[in-house]
Amino acid sequence: MSRNVRTQLEAYASGQNMQKRRSSKRKKSKKLEQEQKPTLTNTIVEGVEKPTIEEQNIVFAPNKGPQTEFLAASEREVLYGGSAGGGKSFAMLADPLRYMGHPQFSGLLLRHTTEELRELIFKSQELYPKVWKGIKWYERKMQWVAPSGARLWMSYLDRDEDVMRYQGLAFSWIGFDELTQWGSSFAWNYMRSRLRSTAPDLPIFMRATTNPGGIGHHWVKKMFIDQAPYGNAFDATDIETGEILKYPAGHRKAGKSLFKRRFIPARLSDNPYLAESGDYEAMLLSLPEQQRRQLLEGDWDIKEGAAFTEFNRDIHVVEPYSIPNNWVKFRACDYGYGSYSGVVWFAVSPAEQLVVYRELYVSKVLATDLADMVLDLESGDGNMKYGVLDSSLWHKRGDTGPSLAEQMIIRGCRWRPSDRSKGSRVSGKNELHRRLQVDEFTEEPRLVFFNNCVNLISQIPAIPLDKKNPEDVDTKSEDHLYDALRYGIMSRPRFSIFDYDPMGTPTSSMPIADTTFGY
Repeated sequence: MSRNVRTQLEAYASGQNMQKRRSSKRKKSKKLEQEQKPTLTNTIVEGVEKPTIEEQNIVFAPNKGPQTEFLAASEREVLYGGSAGGGKSFAMLADPLRYMGHPQFSGLLLRHTTEELRELIFKSQELYPKVWKGIKWYERKMQWVAPSGARLWMSYLDRDEDVMRYQGLAFSWIGFDELTQWGSSFAWNYMRSRLRSTAPDLPIFMRATTNPGGIGHHWVKKMFIDQAPYGNAFDATDIETGEILKYPAGHRKAGKSLFKRRFIPARLSDNPYLAESGDYEAMLLSLPEQQRRQLLEGDWDIKEGAAFTEFNRDIHVVEPYSIPNNWVKFRACDYGYGSYSGVVWFAVSPAEQLVVYRELYVSKVLATDLADMVLDLESGDGNMKYGVLDSSLWHKRGDTGPSLAEQMIIRGCRWRPSDRSKGSRVSGKNELHRRLQVDEFTEEPRLVFFNNCVNLISQIPAIPLDKKNPEDVDTKSEDHLYDALRYGIMSRPRFSIFDYDPMGTPTSSMPIADTTFGY
């Protein structure tokens, strides 16, 4: 957006009436001229050509909170998602308008089908002429052309092979409205290759909006939701391998992250225009539970056939805090070399709440190396009461020396075997159900997770029930961290008031390890 059509965000962010504002002459800002990333310090207003604006009519001002965050985001790829009615599609239309004063801007806004695209076009025809004087819509080419020469195409992409229509083209901004309607990440990844800008003051961005659910729920959740706590920027990864995308060898930035991603959650309450009357909320409340949690609550963790529907990020995920020295700490581990090894660390509060404060999730790591990694991570934890390890690791295969468990114990990482008795899996599942419930006296869940345990937080709500045995989970799912969690909660020592030291002094050190079982 040109300087001629800008006004300060703070004016509307403070809740003032912004129908009309007076502005005085301002000197040209060199900082603004050289600005390379958009920051919504400006609202979208009706375009004028005069260098001095005596009076501005505010056409659009983003709602406070997520909508403003979305429009101000500087990360390369951003998803704005959550409940229905949060103002996502309107924000998507507004975002490219910031660049329509730049003669080299070329944008592309996509919907999955032509029918869905038509709705966006109608909305843009209401908004855009009010924002940019002289902007024109060309139906045949399906594009907006601003007086500056900037262009915004509006198109559809319903099949993966349709991406070839854009081969050889370049865009500085690409938006996907309702991203979960695409069944795979193919279109998103291919269109990233179409991002290009030769203007130093014109950044490149990909933007998306969506609700939870839909055919593409899984891959979108894996790409944007599971990687970091909500609202936090993170290094983009390959969702198949989990590896961070980095500049290749030989590049001047070799080894550094290619770009950042970010997920910005939205709720109906963020949109005062729909939330005020309550009518739309009442309609969403009437939906079946799964749809209600997705569309009203913006819950990405609800999944048909999920084993642990009680899990709720708003309830069970907390910000990390300093754990008192007098709280009992222990760990649990499910080891696997060919797949993944999962380690989970617990702390027990005086109210018997289990706090999962750390995780370790690695693949193709030797047992001895895993032991070293565990000890290194907990070097500052103080006293570690005990550790629980999958009991199968005590099994010896022929006359090959110490078992894997014994190898870890020799390294100084002490363990006791997990419960493998008949019915232990179902008992562990039932105990997790109980732990996820909110205690009627404390009004707190009996189990919480620090938000840095991103893999565990992602896996728990995604674990499906076993279709043949609904009393257990499907063991073919990704359940390594779940197994470690189950081992831990089934081993927790019964709390006694004698274990609690109000002075905060550390408890006595662990006894000398037995060469077989670790204690």
